[in-house]
Amino acid sequence: MLHSQSRSLRVSRQEWALIAITALWGGTFLVVQIAVSYSGPWFFVGLRFLVAGLISAVIFHRALRRMTRADLLAGAAIGVTIYLGYGLQTVGLQTIESSMSAFITAFYVPLVPLLQWIVLRKPPGALTLVGVALAFVGLVLVAGPSAEGVVLGEGELLTILSTVAIAAEIVLISLFAGKVDLVRVTVVQLLVASLLAFGTMPAVGEALPAFSWVWLACGVGLGAASCLIQLTMNWAQRSVSPTRATVIYAAEPVWAGIIGRIAGERLGPLALLGAAFIIAGMLVSEIKPRRQKQTSEPTAEPTASR
Repeated sequence: MLHSQSRSLRVSRQEWALIAITALWGGTFLVVQIAVSYSGPWFFVGLRFLVAGLISAVIFHRALRRMTRADLLAGAAIGVTIYLGYGLQTVGLQTIESSMSAFITAFYVPLVPLLQWIVLRKPPGALTLVGVALAFVGLVLVAGPSAEGVVLGEGELLTILSTVAIAAEIVLISLFAGKVDLVRVTVVQLLVASLLAFGTMPAVGEALPAFSWVWLACGVGLGAASCLIQLTMNWAQRSVSPTRATVIYAAEPVWAGIIGRIAGERLGPLALLGAAFIIAGMLVSEIKPRRQKQTSEPTAEPTASR
């Protein structure tokens, strides 16, 4: 008994890798918020994913020679969800604090089973519905209820919409799993997200920013981090169970909150309580009954401020 417990508490190198990228990812919210004060949001999203896509293409250029039509279609579909998720989240970061953005974005975790129900016809269990309810209460508290009711600003609304796109990304990854090559799809999805973001600039009237070392350093740094994080996740999640991975990923908004607080952000008591509800919802929604533990389920990846 004690031996089995010690084994369950042991942290593998794959889990240490996920812990490291989760902490790294938590810090990206603040970096993005700093960058968009020097650059338009869509330009910055396009830049960071262009860098990530080019780095991936250079590293895995040999694998790209065997690109199939299925790889292209899967990568393009996932790229659209990344573009919407990251783009809307980045626009939202212009008006809300990075820590609040991170906690709102975490709502995508309980949304994944609901989208699975709609798209893959996999009905959620009772605990999943409890998790959704907890996370929804958390969203209301983070939004800051008042005598006039819950009033959501543009930044909060856009960030909530971005969580739907991020949840759709997870469902698509589950849908295509085992049917396509992960490396080739990763390169395609990053480049598609970049092209769509750049293409959005004229549509919304966003001009090219004046040159700044700030947005350049942030874009190149986050682009490299995006590539590293995506590839690390694909490697680590082959051996880390969905439940353990989700527990690790649940700490991402906590990291964002810690880093945001160091930077001077201060969430109010209600927002902090709401953040706790959201994290509880994330964890509860991923708990599987013992008889289902052998069933393969998609793991919710860290949120996409990537």
